Amino acid sequence: MALDPAHMTKLYPDAAAALDGLLRNDMLIAAGGFGLCGIPERLLDAIRDSGVSGLTFASNNAGIDNEGIGKLLRTRQVRKMISSYVGENKEFERQYLAGELEVEFCPQGTLAERMRAGGAGIPGFYTKTGVGTQVATGKEVKSFNGEDYILEQGIFADLSIVKAWKADETGNVVFRKTARNFNVPAATCGKVCVVEVEEVVPLGALDPDCIHLPGVYVQRMIVGAPYDKKIEFRTVREREAG
Repeated sequence: MALDPAHMTKLYPDAAAALDGLLRNDMLIAAGGFGLCGIPERLLDAIRDSGVSGLTFASNNAGIDNEGIGKLLRTRQVRKMISSYVGENKEFERQYLAGELEVEFCPQGTLAERMRAGGAGIPGFYTKTGVGTQVATGKEVKSFNGEDYILEQGIFADLSIVKAWKADETGNVVFRKTARNFNVPAATCGKVCVVEVEEVVPLGALDPDCIHLPGVYVQRMIVGAPYDKKIEFRTVREREAG
């Protein structure tokens, strides 16, 4: 497909090129995805290969063993996880119990809103979620109409990495079904957003009313296809004799 060079300043040849100049030790990265659905695989591989360390990831979860962010746990490049779901990852569990990995547990809706708030320039907000639990430890509590709420802080990341279905030449992005998940709020809360997509289409090919992430949020893009369809667990039923 021939693409108009005037619109291609955001498109990079590969993940390493797209991340060039953006990575450093001890940075905060917001990553989209839910389990293995909608995770920025190519960008995560490039971050691992870059060798940066001491990273903090704001992400719904840390993938599974040796998939997603789990690859960076294997190489000890992650110092802290800001996450909602931390199961199904033995290396995550081992590092946390050994005191090698810091975990800031954050309820799912709160995590999504912390990312969205950061993207909107909102430093904090009050929520009932977590009141009276360990989630509220050390956080300000304020009463509204006789109900207690805890103060949560917006997430302002150094870098956002997300996975999308299609983008046009200016970076307008469409996600596919449930793969949208945390990708939209994660994309908006970083100083720089890098998106990997399955396909780049010409300007005007996407319905403007169906854009999930406007190109103003996207600084760099890569085409990551083709992808292998990974699942977390494969369960099969034994074939009946006869």
